Amino acid sequence: MGLKQAKVGVNDLVLGMFVSGLDRPWTQTPFPLQGFYLRDLEEINQLKRYCKHVYIDVQKGKGPANRPNALAPIPRKKSEAPERSPSNQPLDVKVSPLKVRHNVYSHYTPLKNEVEAARALNQRVAKAISEIDKGLATVDTQALSNTRKVAGEMVDSVLRNPDALSWLNRVRDADEHSYSHSVRSAIWAILFGRYIGLSKKDLDVLAFGVLLKDVGKVKLGAALLRKENRSEEEELEYEKFVLYGVEILRQSRQVEPRAIAVVHSHCERINGSGYPQHLKGDKIPVLGRIAGLVSFYDEISNPRNSSKALSPSRAVARLYELRNVAFQEDLTVEFIRAIGLYPTGTLVELSNGEVAVVVEQNFERRLKPKVMLVLDKDKQPLKKQVVLDLAKKDIRLQKQIDKGKKRLQDVDRIEISHDLEPSSYPVDIAKVRDDYLFSTQRKGILGFIKQSLIG
Repeated sequence: MGLKQAKVGVNDLVLGMFVSGLDRPWTQTPFPLQGFYLRDLEEINQLKRYCKHVYIDVQKGKGPANRPNALAPIPRKKSEAPERSPSNQPLDVKVSPLKVRHNVYSHYTPLKNEVEAARALNQRVAKAISEIDKGLATVDTQALSNTRKVAGEMVDSVLRNPDALSWLNRVRDADEHSYSHSVRSAIWAILFGRYIGLSKKDLDVLAFGVLLKDVGKVKLGAALLRKENRSEEEELEYEKFVLYGVEILRQSRQVEPRAIAVVHSHCERINGSGYPQHLKGDKIPVLGRIAGLVSFYDEISNPRNSSKALSPSRAVARLYELRNVAFQEDLTVEFIRAIGLYPTGTLVELSNGEVAVVVEQNFERRLKPKVMLVLDKDKQPLKKQVVLDLAKKDIRLQKQIDKGKKRLQDVDRIEISHDLEPSSYPVDIAKVRDDYLFSTQRKGILGFIKQSLIG
C-alpha cells in the first residue's frame, strides 16, 4: 500500500495536509478531535505553539514534499445544505461569539438510578410524537401540550444524567426514521445545551422546537421523503416541509414563537446556503443554529439508509470541515467537545484488537469511557460479556508504576484505537444496551462490575 503516515516538523506544515497524530496526547491541546485537515494558517500557528512535530496522513492530504494529493471528502447527499453553496470556503459573516458557561449543571445522577425513569420517559415521548403525527390536520392542542411536557421531562432527565436517554434512543427501527431522528436530535440538543450552560427555559424551548422541527414532513409524499437522490425540482419540493411545519404550528397557542423560530430556522446555514430564507450569520437565532447543527450531525450519523451511516469520528470530522462555512465555528467546536469522539453506543476497536461498545461516558477523561467487550481479537463473539472501565484500569496501572511494582515498558495499556462504522461487524447494539442497562440493574450494577474485568 505504500507510505501512509509521515512525521513532519511543525515548520514544514502546509495547508491541505491531514494531521493524524501529535507528539503529545490530544487531550493536552485545544484541538477538539483526533485528525483534521489544515485549512488556515492559524491552525498551523496553534500546532507550532503545542508541538515540535506531528504525523500526517499522506493518503488523505498533501504529502511532506508539498505534493498535492486529492483530499478524500466524505460523500455528501444531495439534500445536504453545504452542497448548495457555490463554495465551501470559510465566509466572512457576522456571528456573535457563543456564550459558554461550563459546569452550570454540576448535579449528576448515577446511570443505574436514571435508567428506569428514562425508559418510561422514552415511551411517553414516542406516544406524544405519535399523537402529534395523527392530530396535525386538526392541530390537536392536547398532543402539542403533551409534547411540550415530555420535552421538559427530557431536559430534566439529561440534566440528571446525559447517558440514560441517549442509550434508549441509540437504536431505532428502520420504519421510524423521522420520529427517531427528531428525538435523537432533541437529545443531542439538550446534551449540548447542558454542556454550554443554557438556561432551563432555553433548554425547554430548544427541546420542544427540535422535537417538532420535522412536523411539516407529514404533508410530503412518502416516496419523496425516502428518495436519496432527488432532482433539483424534487429538492425544492422537499424543502417546503419547513414552511409547512411553521404554518401548522402557528395555528396553535400551545407552541410559543421561540419554538416556532427553531423550526423555521433549523435548515438555515451561516453562509446563506440553507433554506427557506437563506439567512446568514446572526440573522439565524442561536437556538436555530444549535438545532441545525445537531440535526445535521444526527442525519449523517443515522441516515435513513443505515449502510451509509458515518462513524462518530468521521461525522465529527465532517462537522469540523464545515465550521465557519455552514455552521458557526465556536458552536461547532464546543459541540464536538460536548459529545466527545466516542458517544454512548459507539462501536470501537481497542488497541489489543478486541471490539467493544461504549456503554457509559467518563466526563473527566472523555477518551477513557466504559466499554462492553463484544468481539475477541479474532473478531469472534465473546461467550461472556465483560465491562471494561478504561479510566479506572489506566489509573490502576499508573499507581503500580508509581509504586515500582511495574515498569512502564512492561505495561500494556488498553486504549480505544479507533471507532468503527456501525455496519463494520454484526453486533447487536440493542442487545448490548439491554444487557448493560436493564439486566445489570436487576442484578445490581455494582455486583456485575465486580464480576467484570475493570482492571
